[in-house]
Amino acid sequence: MSADGTPDGAPPRRILVRLRDEWAGERGLFASDPRVRTLRRVLVSYPEVRHILPDIISLEGVVDARVVDTMTQFLQRQQWLVKSVDFE
Repeated sequence: MSADGTPDGAPPRRILVRLRDEWAGERGLFASDPRVRTLRRVLVSYPEVRHILPDIISLEGVVDARVVDTMTQFLQRQQWLVKSVDFE
């Protein structure tokens, strides 16, 4: 395990969430809206999630591509909140 806690020194990966304009100024994924709180609970239930920022979901460096696809599709279905999703 590397110094930053990732296995084999693999750098963390990220999902970038581009929010709709009306949510971008609100605290993003930390908004107090009940729908956003539920979304956060679902996201942190994935063991590969390291932490969440207002518009970024940090993942373990060795995350399986199927998990990323599942999370990306789930986020894209949240059209009331999300404009687009990118993976780095």
